[in-house]
Amino acid sequence: MPEMRFVIRWPDGARESCYSPSLVIKDFFRVGEAYPVEAFAASAREALTIASDRVAARYGFPCSRALGQLARIESVAARFRAQPDAHVFVQAFEE
Repeated sequence: MPEMRFVIRWPDGARESCYSPSLVIKDFFRVGEAYPVEAFAASAREALTIASDRVAARYGFPCSRALGQLARIESVAARFRAQPDAHVFVQAFEE
């Protein structure tokens, strides 16, 4: 199963390299695009759940790294939810 990282920039300018056990992230995000925080978190939730489910189907258990990454994204996103114009920028995919 091909792993990948997707590099994002949070609304405060912090850069973060995020993990996915699957290339499914590419179906949800585009490099160079900015997403409202809520939309980014929702798409990340869907994509990383799909990725974890693929691991579970193949190996018999969900991907704890994907679920941990999702928890991290949701935690950081919560800090920006009160800012209606806050966006997350997708900078790169690393395979």
